[in-house]
Amino acid sequence: MQREPQASDYRPDPKIEAIASWIADPVEAARFPQHILRFRNDRWAAAVGLQTLDDEQWLGHFGRFQPLPGNLPQPLAMRYHGHQFRSYNPEIGDGRGFLYAQLRDGQDRLLDFGTKGSGQTPYSRFGDGRLTLKGAMREILATEMLEALGVNTSKTFSVIETGESLQRGDEPSPTRSAVLTRLSHGHIRFGTFQRLLALEEREHMALLVDYCLANYPGGLPPKNAPGRDEPAVILLHQVVERMADMAASYMVAGFVHGVLNTDNMNISGESFDYGPWRWLPQWDPSFTAAYFDHSGLYAFGRQPEAILWNCQQLAVALRLLADTEPLLAALNRFGDLYTAAMTRRFTWRLGIDSRGQEADTALVGAAERHMREHGIGPDDFFLRHRGGRGAAEGEFGEVLRDYLGGAVDDLFWQRDKPPTLVIEEVERIWAAIDQHDDWKPLMDTVADIRRLGAALGARPIVNTPGVHNPVGLGVA
Repeated sequence: MQREPQASDYRPDPKIEAIASWIADPVEAARFPQHILRFRNDRWAAAVGLQTLDDEQWLGHFGRFQPLPGNLPQPLAMRYHGHQFRSYNPEIGDGRGFLYAQLRDGQDRLLDFGTKGSGQTPYSRFGDGRLTLKGAMREILATEMLEALGVNTSKTFSVIETGESLQRGDEPSPTRSAVLTRLSHGHIRFGTFQRLLALEEREHMALLVDYCLANYPGGLPPKNAPGRDEPAVILLHQVVERMADMAASYMVAGFVHGVLNTDNMNISGESFDYGPWRWLPQWDPSFTAAYFDHSGLYAFGRQPEAILWNCQQLAVALRLLADTEPLLAALNRFGDLYTAAMTRRFTWRLGIDSRGQEADTALVGAAERHMREHGIGPDDFFLRHRGGRGAAEGEFGEVLRDYLGGAVDDLFWQRDKPPTLVIEEVERIWAAIDQHDDWKPLMDTVADIRRLGAALGARPIVNTPGVHNPVGLGVA
């Protein structure tokens, strides 16, 4: 798979209209006092044929949300329920965002424009429907770094400062405001299915499964899988493959999402909706991102468990359409898929050739113990040992010496320090914006992160919607 997005024509395709009447509500975007363009993702704009928009046209579409040609005539706030920190909540939905448009990229994948901070909806409850500028800046950083590290992530497409002063209890107020547009593979969440189960809407559930299989295609379950021809079972197998890979991608990136609720899980297996995220300063399975995660439910080392639990809740919802046994068979694949994804991604980031599942699993374990014992963070670890170099004494060094590495002659790998988004660096970037309206540190960091992505090369992702079995998992 090519890392860089490839240029394409603008191809609108609002497929969601076929199911919009029972899955979403038409809404109006907020009217903002100002529209100051702060970030436009030109490389992804080219991938969906919008690179020719001038800045004023850009502000019209992604600040005032004037409809794109041939696309949705009005934004849609999506309806869903969800487990939030394991407590079921039927009173959620898009509270400060909406689905703005759908379109195809050069690989014929169906993509969505979704927003954050675009105003109140029927699901805002007591919220103001706005987004802080700092929150928008943090999402730029998170998505850029995750993309560089091979995570299947939404892309921050646009950030526009909106000129409102917001009151927030978890950061100094008043604070500046923004509206963000993300480009992603769909807006169908696990919580979308949970809502249909709660309302016992079996017919709509079946239609939603068909919509997902048609628009976010993947492979078939293994030949011996029970119920492998049932649409709901096929979908769960695809989702389990994608989510196992996403869980591994977080771990290899050293990333803590912070809020792995079922309403934050996308059936496309794409990571999105970034709030209190953190990167590890050192390898620590107990490290948490959200100050309100008092029990450590979504701690770094518990993320695979949390993502599997969420898959189980999706399976519960799909019991409206399928028997328990074939759904359990799909869930039972998660562990092996996760282990395979961990080793595949770990050796990729380390720049070494695989020696088989058993040897690679031992390597990952030795590396984790090495980082814990020496207080090393993943960013420094992977730079220091890129290509199998710098083998240390002890268990990890002995294991690493058996591996062959790829070329490390790219000047990027000769540097002393890698790009990093530990909290101190994020706060430094924000301080420049907040205190001096200086955006250069942010733009320099984005450029450096993209340089990292280019040096790492093609990413090892699995069962990406619209790309049939790129690495052969789940083949018929």
